[in-house]
Amino acid sequence: MQLRVPLCYDSSPEWVETVMNDFDSFLQDHADCERKASSMAMSFVAKFPDRLEIIPELIDTAVEELEHFRSVYQIMQEKGIKLNHEIREDKYVKQLIQSCRSGREERFMDRLLLASIVENRGAERFRLVYENLPSGKLKEFYQDLWASEAKHGEVFVKMALIYFDEDDVYKRVKEMNEIEGKIMEAMPLSPRLH
Repeated sequence: MQLRVPLCYDSSPEWVETVMNDFDSFLQDHADCERKASSMAMSFVAKFPDRLEIIPELIDTAVEELEHFRSVYQIMQEKGIKLNHEIREDKYVKQLIQSCRSGREERFMDRLLLASIVENRGAERFRLVYENLPSGKLKEFYQDLWASEAKHGEVFVKMALIYFDEDDVYKRVKEMNEIEGKIMEAMPLSPRLH
């Protein structure tokens, strides 16, 4: 059973260059993304409290994402970088959500798979950041994040497989991966995770 689903579109070297040229802005966006990821995991608990099999892992994921936020915030404090006053709209995630189906069960599956894809994209981009940073504490931090985000991508597929047929899950995640690739390819270059 394959839990890590490969992305259909690779981030460009130009994206990496954009991030490296404005790393302070990237850190601000990264902090926002970690806050949103923690909230997203808890929103599953709020919207699907009857899905008892996945609640403990959702809570663990939310706590881990919040710990990532704390770590990014500590780095920002050391560099004298402030949090964004408001969390900006994430057009990437918004477009992905628009691709989700509307029936309760279909939407539940799609939101789990969307979470997996977003985590996989985060892992891919954290790996690129890690590979392009000079040796030191920041490089080590992004190496650890890369591993953690990859694990989260697997967690959400595993959750979907508890409730849905394996063939249906993999068929749908392939469709959603293709949608994500088109969305990501069309995104303007900016020092943001998505």
